[in-house]
Amino acid sequence: MSTTKTRKTLPQIAFIGSGPGDPSLITVRAARLLREADVIIIDQIAREDFVASFAREDVEIVDAGHGETGQTLTTASRAKLVVRTAKAAARNDGTVGLVVRLMDGDPATFNGLAEESIACHKADIAFEIVPGVSAVSAVPSYAGIPLVGSGARTVHVLSAADEKTDWSSAVAKDATAVVLGTAESVPAGLAKLQAAGRDADTPVSLSTEGTTIRQSTRVTTLGEVAGALKTQPLTGPVVAVVGSVVALREQLSWWETKPLFGWNVLVPRTKEQSGTMTDRLASHGAASDVVPTISVEPPRTPQQMERAIKGLVTGRYEWIGFTSANAVRAVREKFVEFGLDARAFAGLKIAAVGGVTAESLREWGLEPDLVPAGEQSAKGLLEEWPPYDDVLDPINRVFLPRADIATDTLVAGLQDMGWEVDDVTAYRTVRAAPPAPEVREAIKAGKFDAVCFTSSSTVRNLVGIAGKPHATTVIACIGPATAKTAEEHGLRVDVLASEPSAEALVDALADYGRGLALTAQENGEQVRRPSERKASSRRKAKASR
Repeated sequence: MSTTKTRKTLPQIAFIGSGPGDPSLITVRAARLLREADVIIIDQIAREDFVASFAREDVEIVDAGHGETGQTLTTASRAKLVVRTAKAAARNDGTVGLVVRLMDGDPATFNGLAEESIACHKADIAFEIVPGVSAVSAVPSYAGIPLVGSGARTVHVLSAADEKTDWSSAVAKDATAVVLGTAESVPAGLAKLQAAGRDADTPVSLSTEGTTIRQSTRVTTLGEVAGALKTQPLTGPVVAVVGSVVALREQLSWWETKPLFGWNVLVPRTKEQSGTMTDRLASHGAASDVVPTISVEPPRTPQQMERAIKGLVTGRYEWIGFTSANAVRAVREKFVEFGLDARAFAGLKIAAVGGVTAESLREWGLEPDLVPAGEQSAKGLLEEWPPYDDVLDPINRVFLPRADIATDTLVAGLQDMGWEVDDVTAYRTVRAAPPAPEVREAIKAGKFDAVCFTSSSTVRNLVGIAGKPHATTVIACIGPATAKTAEEHGLRVDVLASEPSAEALVDALADYGRGLALTAQENGEQVRRPSERKASSRRKAKASR
């Protein structure tokens, strides 16, 4: 009797470039493969927090930067690890899995791609290579430095860590040298470039954490690099540009001059609600920390909501009014529970209190009939809501799915206009758990440059679970009611949105940031962030004593 041994099917490996640092610079194909990956082998720089933006929660992460004892892996060791990981991920069922080898920047640039892909070829493992945005061009671009122009005609890419680098190849006056390496190797490499014959007066830029909101670029000359780094040494990976093009930065710097560049902004909202704000903040150059101040939970007794949904289907209502995105979500969840879809809204008029709520409806495939053009609040909604007309309106009833803590303003106003209102608790809002101790300390100590309040409840709850923001923290509020609550809690309101929307709130904060930067420039100051201004004031006070 013979036995047939099942042959395992080796997965395919995709070598992917993660880009220079900004996750939004990853290619469309790389993002798709990351979402499909069963295993992701990370680079020394492309760490888990980057993977979390794209990969599935159940993906297996393998560290190719260090061995089991913490030692840095050599290129040869890393190649063996890639093959070993692929073999360990082999399947018995004949299907082909996917192992992604995520590399910093572009795989083909100083990343060991040749050694790792050859190892896969020898092991009979299929692979593909997905190019990435290279730090060679991206970081100088984000620093406002084109690689060709202003007398520069050629570009030379040099590795500071490679002992065999020919520094004499980039000594010509019309050559731009891009030097990649670490905080230790780049200054040593630049010294070698000068020793090889490059003029000591040649402009040099030194960028760290390129393309991210923590990017920092310093400009000096080749002969003054060592002296410039004595008081402020470099940290992390460095991209240096040597050549006449560096002088263009003064006119072309666009990333580090954004109005909120480098700011750390506190967003007291739930993760589901904060996406619009965090994206907008990033577009202005700011980082954001989301701290939920409320938790949304189902009503204690669901029967009232269930009766209202059944009434909606059977034609009980003329209008349904949504006063928040949470209300939209609560109704949608009930629809899913009952096996309904958006077709159940046929013949029903839909009102939304504002743009965010209206957008939640559109994501569901529903276009609201009424969104206030003016104040986006219960008062604004009432001003534009038509009164009941017993001739034109066949039904006189309105369904309002709302929070348990909603005020009676809207209900009373609709009743005054002749409508009968079913005011239904669709969800409960409870105060969220306090954030981590380090976050609470950062809030109180002024480590956040600004906080964006989108409602009175976010003010009350943040102060309740984390304490008052530091006096130097810029307080931005979405509207007059929120600002009044902030002032009642002893906070100085610095920014008020021109209209009650998350986008307008962030844009108003950006305008405030521009004003601070302009003032700092007029005063000859380098400090632009409120948290830096606080530290700078402490240093000045200490020096005067």
